[in-house]
Amino acid sequence: MRSLCALFFLVLLCSIGLRAQEYPLDQANPQHAVHLHFYALSEAHYTPIQVHGLFPGKSAKEAERLAIQLKQIFDSRGLFLDMEEIPKAPDYIDSLSGKHKYVLHKTYPEVFLVKEGSQWVYSASAQQAIPSIHSAVFPFGTDALMNWMPGNETGSFLGLKAWQWIGIAVLLLLAFLLHKLFTFVLERLVRILIKSPVVPRPVRVAVHKAAIPFSYFLLLQVLEFFIPVLQLQVMISQILFTGFHVAEPIFLSLTLYRIVDVVSIFMERRAEKTDTTLDDQLVPLVRKMAKVVVVIIGMVWVLSSLDFNVTALVAGVSIGGLAFALAAQDTIKNMFGSLMIFIDKPFQVGDWIQAEGLDGTVEEVGFRSTRVRTFANSVTYVPNGKVADMIVNNMGMRNYRRFNTHIAVTYDTAPHVLEMFVEGLKGLVVHHPNTWKDTYEIHVNNMGAHSIDVLFYVFFDVPTWSEELKIRQQMILEIMRLAEYLGIRFAFPTQTLHIEEVPGQTSLTPTAPFAPDQGKEKMEAWLASYKQRVSPQ
Repeated sequence: MRSLCALFFLVLLCSIGLRAQEYPLDQANPQHAVHLHFYALSEAHYTPIQVHGLFPGKSAKEAERLAIQLKQIFDSRGLFLDMEEIPKAPDYIDSLSGKHKYVLHKTYPEVFLVKEGSQWVYSASAQQAIPSIHSAVFPFGTDALMNWMPGNETGSFLGLKAWQWIGIAVLLLLAFLLHKLFTFVLERLVRILIKSPVVPRPVRVAVHKAAIPFSYFLLLQVLEFFIPVLQLQVMISQILFTGFHVAEPIFLSLTLYRIVDVVSIFMERRAEKTDTTLDDQLVPLVRKMAKVVVVIIGMVWVLSSLDFNVTALVAGVSIGGLAFALAAQDTIKNMFGSLMIFIDKPFQVGDWIQAEGLDGTVEEVGFRSTRVRTFANSVTYVPNGKVADMIVNNMGMRNYRRFNTHIAVTYDTAPHVLEMFVEGLKGLVVHHPNTWKDTYEIHVNNMGAHSIDVLFYVFFDVPTWSEELKIRQQMILEIMRLAEYLGIRFAFPTQTLHIEEVPGQTSLTPTAPFAPDQGKEKMEAWLASYKQRVSPQ
């Protein structure tokens, strides 16, 4: 509100000392005809009868009405006519049409002067268009309010009448009340949309911040509606409407800028409910990109409101952008690489990945690079453009973690003992709470140079590498306990000279620690003790 008040008083001070330069009061050329029109309707020289000749075919009363309406249109919209730029040539020819024609302002191309004989007058089509333009500038009968205002006989202060000062004060008060009303209504509307009687404080603060500039934007629409009724001087109206046209895109862009924060809060809450952590990194990037887009659109909109050649500007920026893109193609590649990572989701924060010499845990996926914590506790930064081209082995996305090994036992193991050992290994998998029961392979697999090899191929149902290591250790220790219980020895590469029999000594070939008919009973007893060791407490 303080800024709006300052704008009003600034333009009011600009009205001091404005004086019109004197020109001949005739219709010999476009310049003199326009000057005659506005001079005859000025406060100091109010003689509307002089404008009769500008509107051929109209009565004096009709000509006066059209002249006043046209002046009100130009004054209220701040369309300033610089007399020095209006052609002085009596035989002026419009370059586009090739006729004796002069358009007063590009905003209203249908309002123009034509030459009839030696006089410049308003064309018949212009006389028909003026009432409809006047109705558009003063919609819903607001022009009737001007009939209630005091005339030129009232005194003035700083270039404005007393009733105009009162009108400005009323508009400022109305603006303040409407601002409070708009903010209140918008906050209640958001509460209805989110279907919650209690709005979380971060959402409430973000909505309030977005509602403030939007209420100012709506307020400017109301002011643009009523400002013409005050019949301010053309220079004041020009400054006011220029300020409005610049402020409107600024306020609307600021509203969209803050709406991005509101939307991002809901996106963050939604991302927190998902299992993946990659979308938690995606929300801040989307918020930043959306804000950049809003700022760019807002800047282009403001420049367009100031009558800049936006097309030429965009073309220039495009050429410069092409040169910049060539110079920064690696950066752009990394940006698209980050976009591909978020779309394809080859990994997420916390995953263990392996890719072309890269081995570690993903800590952060940024806009340019991905940060990986290696198992040496160092940090590796990899450009996203390279990550997108890598063959990534995501160890973190494993549903189960494989344990594949060969258990080497000595050749002197009795067949029935070895068979019981294999059955015992299968029991380790079946009764353990963290193994995948659907897929495992345990078999006597090979007869090697030094041992009989038993394939032990199982999967652990654990979420982390640390848990995997703990289960591996537990499983290896249980294998050793089972082997000790069955009297099985593990083989290792050796060269041993065996003398099977020496006179007077017992044979060195070991015998089974139990008979074949005792194996089932011993295995059931051992598995019972195993279940007690691995069952959750």
